[in-house]
Amino acid sequence: MAGGKIRKEKPHRGAAAPANPHHQGGIPFHKSKGQHILRNPLLVDSIIQKSGIKSTDVILEIGPGTGNLTKKLLEAGKSVIAVELDPRMVLELQRRFQGTPHSNRLKVIQGDVLKCDLPYFDICVANIPYQISSPLTFKLLNHKPVFRCAVIMFQREFAMRLIAQPGDTLYCRLSVNTQLLARVSHLLKVGRNNFRPPPKVDSSVVRIEPRKPPPVVKFKEWDGLVRICFNRKNKTLGSIFRQKSVLSVLEKNYKTLQALQLLQLESSMDADTTVDVSVLGDTLDDLSLDVEEEDDEDMEMDDGDDKKGSEFKEKVLSVLKKGEFEDKRSSKLQQADFMNLLSKFNEAGIHFS
Repeated sequence: MAGGKIRKEKPHRGAAAPANPHHQGGIPFHKSKGQHILRNPLLVDSIIQKSGIKSTDVILEIGPGTGNLTKKLLEAGKSVIAVELDPRMVLELQRRFQGTPHSNRLKVIQGDVLKCDLPYFDICVANIPYQISSPLTFKLLNHKPVFRCAVIMFQREFAMRLIAQPGDTLYCRLSVNTQLLARVSHLLKVGRNNFRPPPKVDSSVVRIEPRKPPPVVKFKEWDGLVRICFNRKNKTLGSIFRQKSVLSVLEKNYKTLQALQLLQLESSMDADTTVDVSVLGDTLDDLSLDVEEEDDEDMEMDDGDDKKGSEFKEKVLSVLKKGEFEDKRSSKLQQADFMNLLSKFNEAGIHFS
């Protein structure tokens, strides 16, 4: 009745139980698979608006679910490529758009987005399963040809790590690596009640624009350095690079590089023998740089360590001292600082991949 209150009817005893509220079109959603469907149409419209989609854009959507966002993407762009792992959702998408004007502009790929080869796209707009946030971000940033931008819904804390700046509590290896490859900006915060079923945490929509041209740096080498630096981000670099485990890995890399360079030199003197220099990088990439945190008393090499180990330790520390990095902390360093530090280590023949 107009102007009145709607009274909620109580179900009669013995009546059928109400349908599961986390269904749409008869499909139950699985939280374990990260299936949280956007239910707020105003939020969907806001994401579309902030994405800056052009009518000529080929749009990649990851985890389209039942197609609430897909419908708006089809209205805004030229075509949509939707990658969906759940075969039930694939069938729901096909049923929803079959016989509509959009059907010939929607391509659905059933499979794991982390394992399948992605086709060409101009822009990615997606509400993704949060458990694939990190590997998906770097898969996209490694995609060729480079796309214009990605507008993605992430768990809020992950999103805040992406955009964190030096000195921020959440500034970490993820922040440094992502911002090396892309410009990242926060678009809007999204409360958990905008989803069905609601996740346990709030979310944020982030815009990621790959840098063009990409930075001139070997990413595995860069990541090797950053991984060590953020092993204990609030310790000084001098303290971190005194760890036995760090020095051990770096010395193995150093000796491998020297051996390969010697092999190359000897081979160059033999007219009948050629060396593929690319083997250098392949060999170094095989070395693990996963460094375990050590207790403070185990951080530094013992005085009784062999002479060669002590010499290498001094070589590493001299790089830090000359660049005035010994007393600095990773949590405060800018991108340019990491780039400068990597350059100085490489000039001394010390590599991280």
